[in-house]
Amino acid sequence: MVGVDDVFHMALQVLLNAGLSPEQAEPVARVITAGERDECFSHGLYRLPGCVETIKSPKFVPDAVPNIVETSAAVVHADAAYGYSLLAFDRALSIVERKTRSVGVCILAINNCFHFSALWPEIEAMTERGLAAIAMTPSHSWVAPAGGTRPVLGTNPIAFGWPRGKERPYVFDFATSAIARGDIALHKIGGKPIPAGWAVDSDGNSTTDAAVALSGAMLTFGGHKGSALSTMIELLAGPLIGDMTSMQSMAFDGGIKAAPCHGELIIAFDPELLGGGTSTANHESAEALFAAFTDQAARLPSQRRYEARERSMKYGVRVARELYDRIQSLLMDVQ
Repeated sequence: MVGVDDVFHMALQVLLNAGLSPEQAEPVARVITAGERDECFSHGLYRLPGCVETIKSPKFVPDAVPNIVETSAAVVHADAAYGYSLLAFDRALSIVERKTRSVGVCILAINNCFHFSALWPEIEAMTERGLAAIAMTPSHSWVAPAGGTRPVLGTNPIAFGWPRGKERPYVFDFATSAIARGDIALHKIGGKPIPAGWAVDSDGNSTTDAAVALSGAMLTFGGHKGSALSTMIELLAGPLIGDMTSMQSMAFDGGIKAAPCHGELIIAFDPELLGGGTSTANHESAEALFAAFTDQAARLPSQRRYEARERSMKYGVRVARELYDRIQSLLMDVQ
């Protein structure tokens, strides 16, 4: 078992030794640690070797300094300057909160960012401030549209959070593909078949072979419904904010296989201001909705993560020996 603090320091050291600036490395190590802590293993330490490869990419700027611009009363643009998205988000967060309190809603457009992380850590940062929020990003064109066989769309995650006062927030975060690409990669590493419906091979035939899936095309969840949602995310987090679609991100990568580079759209809402002065009643309405789930033993999204978080903070996390050894070799390689 590895302590949560030890996971953070291990990730941070790998990133620093790989050449990432301390300002860029800290938030990256933090979200990697959060993924491992909450047993979201496809976004935890598993991502660290890929981060090192991205840092080495000639198109990545390891010491990038985000440029934050207050575009209007309700819009903030954060140019990540071809570093990771996370520092840009951190630098813009207090401005977004202030604007949301002032006008009820604020749009944060993060541009020119390399992105690998789950969206729920950013959403939780919003709910901790009493704000509701939506976040979305494109990725690389790994996913075929419904009825197609060739990759066009990204995995295109969308996340939402609702603050609950003393209770843990309601948060969901999922890819519009049938599964996150990292989960398919973990099946490949473990030599496990994937379920039918996750992907097709290069000829468009259904496959349960993870390696074949990664060289073919992933599929959207829910057929045409997932395909439509994914297309919406391409447009809102791409052309709408002056950034790349997943196809353009793949072309920009040019075969280097770094993390996708694109934009991210975050929309924050102030329940107090938008609630028309009836915040107590509105809170009670929301809690009654959640209770209608839990009263029949239905699980709310993120409940599993919160339970895992409690275990990890108490007992530490279990890291696969192969992954742990890989990380240790990374430390030795770059020192």
